[in-house]
Amino acid sequence: MSARALEISGLHAWYGESHILHDVNLEVNRGEVVTLLGRNGAGRTTTMRAIMGLTGVRKGSIKINGVESIGLPTHKVAHLGVGYCPEERAIFSSLSAEENLLLPPLVSTTEKGMSIDEIYDMFPNLKERRGSQGTRLSGGEQQMLAVARILRTGARLLLLDEISEGLAPVIVQALARMIKTLKASGYTIIMVEQNFRFAAPLADRFYVMEHGQIVEHFKASELQEKMPVLNELLGV
Repeated sequence: MSARALEISGLHAWYGESHILHDVNLEVNRGEVVTLLGRNGAGRTTTMRAIMGLTGVRKGSIKINGVESIGLPTHKVAHLGVGYCPEERAIFSSLSAEENLLLPPLVSTTEKGMSIDEIYDMFPNLKERRGSQGTRLSGGEQQMLAVARILRTGARLLLLDEISEGLAPVIVQALARMIKTLKASGYTIIMVEQNFRFAAPLADRFYVMEHGQIVEHFKASELQEKMPVLNELLGV
């Protein structure tokens, strides 16, 4: 099996007539946390959606654990062990928190996925609110539930889109602890983040996108020297 969880090369993607991604190249090693930075509209979410096969036409190569997935439908991509947490969360409002957790099927033939007890150990808030309807959960609890639901599936490559956005600092801290725990357990994580302070201490490497292209790529150890460039590109 490939040491790389994800290899993207020469990726172009369209929504209808709109050509959004232009020759995107990036790679993520197993067990890494990689953050995609960029302003709104830079193409970061489209990159996540392109990995999952949720855009229009895609061209180029997307290898997941060494398997070419560019021609696969979304459900087949998921079965390569990929979990996508979109910005909109997609919690089923008529179901309780626990019923939401029990919904997803296993997507991996080799990984079991986290048990409900393991989920509740990681997210004590969800245990307390397990009988509450999805819509009655706070924004932070809904975000925890959206991530927890993916962990039930056995996916080991996690695509997390703006999971800290608009949440109280105490919830953001809990999500940061979760990412550290998952990394220590061998998960591979790709994050799209606007919140630079949240992303900076967690990521091993950073890619910066602008106008649908990768314009910068650097390791966490180079972060300080890259700050002037980031200030210019992101206004951080």
